Amino acid sequence: MSRRHRAEKRKILPDAKYGDLVISKFINAVMLAGNKSRAERIVYGAFDIVAGKTGKEAVEFFRDTLNNIKPDLEVRSRRVGGATYQVPVEVRAERAQALAFRWLIEASRKRSEKTMVDRLSSELIDASESRGASVKKREDTHKMAEANRAFAHYRW
Repeated sequence: MSRRHRAEKRKILPDAKYGDLVISKFINAVMLAGNKSRAERIVYGAFDIVAGKTGKEAVEFFRDTLNNIKPDLEVRSRRVGGATYQVPVEVRAERAQALAFRWLIEASRKRSEKTMVDRLSSELIDASESRGASVKKREDTHKMAEANRAFAHYRW
């Protein structure tokens, strides 16, 4: 990591179908081995299934679902006087979004449906109803932060 200055943020173009930056970032997160067209097919297919099942607009549904998954607090290790404490800290918006993407994709890949499109659409629907593995991950993170609230004064 450079000590001189922060790395520059890359500009990401909005996605082709909806013209949304968040969906474009999500497609990049789903992508494996540079197969962007495959990732787009998976995400757009899942959005079509979700729109058909719920009757809501896919982009709004996706944003609401992301808000159900994004964490508010997390714990970070802090070494004080030879002891390591798990200190609860608030999560920046950018990191919260990245964690939500990561948890959603990870939970989708672990599901038992046949295709990734079905897995992702099912996980999105479950997350919108505040159930599913990705929402459980957020709840576990919040519980850990709450349990370590006594060490909040070590926050930096």
